[in-house]
Amino acid sequence: MEQGRPRFEADRRERVELAARFFDAFRDGDVDGLRELLAADVQMVTDSGNKGPALRRPVVGAVRVARLVRSFAPMLRGIVVVQPRTVNDQPGAVLHDRDGKLLAVMALDVLDGRVQTIRTVINPDKLEHLGPVADAWRLSEEVLGRRARGDPR
Repeated sequence: MEQGRPRFEADRRERVELAARFFDAFRDGDVDGLRELLAADVQMVTDSGNKGPALRRPVVGAVRVARLVRSFAPMLRGIVVVQPRTVNDQPGAVLHDRDGKLLAVMALDVLDGRVQTIRTVINPDKLEHLGPVADAWRLSEEVLGRRARGDPR
């Protein structure tokens, strides 16, 4: 509010197109593609309620966020399905495990043609009203096991 600028741009189509490009780059682990979509001071925050794996603190900065996404996105292939959706009237996505259980909901704050904030909710208490919820801890162990074995999938 102090900056006197709106939180979101009015052009919904532009936000949806940017989100589609973001989630394509997210799925592919495309660091360069992500960086071009992120604001320099982008923030990535996670709400797990200590009931799932999450970032302990917000990750700030386009380079750091892009590297973080690159570090885990390729390992999610075959495990997580990303479905773009409108979340709280903003572009976002719903993530399901391979069994169709809900894993997370992501929302993007977009301003000036860039992603300003990536908000992810994985707290099962906040997701259970949407349907069966995946075991995020089990999924995390599977992904980390892949990483330990050097499996790039």
